[in-house]
Amino acid sequence: MALKPRSVNLTQVFEWNDGNIGRKEDYLAAEEPLEIRVGDSPLSVIMRTPGHDLELAAGFLLTEGLIERRDQIISLKEAAAESDANVNRGNLVAVQLDPQSMPDTEKMRRNFFAASSCGICGKASIDSVRSRTLRAPNPDFRLDPELLLRLPALLRESQAVFGRTGGLHAAALFDSAGNPLILREDIGRHNAVDKVIGWALLENRLPLSDFVLLVSGRGGFEIIQKAIMAGVPVVGSVSAPSSLAVQLAREMGLTLIGFLRERRFVIYAGEERVSKNSS
Repeated sequence: MALKPRSVNLTQVFEWNDGNIGRKEDYLAAEEPLEIRVGDSPLSVIMRTPGHDLELAAGFLLTEGLIERRDQIISLKEAAAESDANVNRGNLVAVQLDPQSMPDTEKMRRNFFAASSCGICGKASIDSVRSRTLRAPNPDFRLDPELLLRLPALLRESQAVFGRTGGLHAAALFDSAGNPLILREDIGRHNAVDKVIGWALLENRLPLSDFVLLVSGRGGFEIIQKAIMAGVPVVGSVSAPSSLAVQLAREMGLTLIGFLRERRFVIYAGEERVSKNSS
């Protein structure tokens, strides 16, 4: 898989190896700020890995509860930041929404800085996240546990930038037969999820009622919230979920799986969807 432009940076480093030190070139996962602007108003600055920025912006708008449907977006395009068109070209996404869909002033005042390590940094409270309209995902979706065990290897094989840098998270969608639909990488795990959901939104694939969302890191609260916003019934992660993620998954009827490694996984919520009789 070819690497996206600007997704990696090449740098000179010194490597210490069993008492020997030498200079070598190393790849770093790129991290740059992306400003999302709705109309004339800045909405958010997100630290992300460049690439699939339109999907990231679209997914962000949906999972932040600012839009619910594809047709609410009139235009979505990359632009040059006014401060320095040469340096910041491609680090601004301009969005025009249907006038009937424009977020209210209070929502726009949330203009926060979303750090790559924590998707809910800058929000006034967790209550503000949970206040969004969330709907229970497809109760009839079923998944064979043997198929579930194969998904982490498929995810890892498709991580082009991680293979070069070792520094990115990934999110991917798989159907009930284990076929991959889409994979995205980013330095922020929640950004990777927004890119996947944004792709689905722009391709008119929502809700994602018959797909598994697999994430390379832990299953945190905001990832579960984003999955529910997109209609995903099953979320799997190779690491541990948080207590709030488990609580939200149980309340909303989402299947949450953690520690998905080798021949073992832990079901924290929605165990009824994981069945030996799944087709």
